Amino acid sequence: MSKILITGGTGLVGKKLTEILVQRKHEVAILSRNPKNKNEFKWDISSNYIDEIALKNTDYIIHLAGASIADKRWTKNRKQLIIDSRVESANLLFRKVRELKIHLKGFISASAIGFYGTYTSSKIFIETDNSGNDFLAEVCKKWEAAALQFKNDNTPTTILRTGIVLTKKGGALAKMNTPIITPLGNGKQYISWIHIEDLCLMYIKAIEDNFHGIYNAIAPDYQTNSSFSKLLAKNNNKPYLRIGVPSILLKIMFGKMSIILLKGSRVSAKKIEKNNYSFRFSKLQKALSNLK
Repeated sequence: MSKILITGGTGLVGKKLTEILVQRKHEVAILSRNPKNKNEFKWDISSNYIDEIALKNTDYIIHLAGASIADKRWTKNRKQLIIDSRVESANLLFRKVRELKIHLKGFISASAIGFYGTYTSSKIFIETDNSGNDFLAEVCKKWEAAALQFKNDNTPTTILRTGIVLTKKGGALAKMNTPIITPLGNGKQYISWIHIEDLCLMYIKAIEDNFHGIYNAIAPDYQTNSSFSKLLAKNNNKPYLRIGVPSILLKIMFGKMSIILLKGSRVSAKKIEKNNYSFRFSKLQKALSNLK
């Protein structure tokens, strides 16, 4: 049994991950801005504060915290919050771990496939490819650099570049599951997705199997926005309208943030499979049926 400290533990992935970790007899503590339960402890990035009790005897830190990419329009202030909520929080963790001389067995951080840039192409991206040059790529580069401070300080470090996380309640799937399902834009953009159970098991693998390095945390099933929408409609017995939501309308509604809806490339899952991860939900149809 290990003691694991999770940031972002009250979020969509954090809740499910905590549930599975506890089932596997691990001890879980959560850093929260507003702690409510006995396993939750206060932290405040703006004032560089972490309740030191949370870090006592910690074996692993899982860093999931970060302001949502898709909740609000990308104003200048929102962009800075998206970066700081990931980077400054990791910097704070690093400083406190050093200050308190915590000997971690591992630091595990979320990242995103936005690292490769947000555009549609025929290329299949692998972990050694260069980063993109748009806003999301900038976020991911800074996010990962902050996490890699731990590696440079001789702490085993794992980074999971995640795509769209599919869950039964909440998240992207709930927003896509409209009364009439239709593609967005021309529907040719790829959607890199992963079932929440597979994602959580990857984090657990980093704890239980000495699983270190940078990995694409996405399923090995390439789907375009159109093919994804068709399968979702069929799975939920809903009508599918082939004519997509016009790109111009999405740009008016969401501004620059619309790029995450209208663009998307394929990302390889081969590295994580070669490192002995066996997907429970490798095909979209199976994942959607499970989440119905």
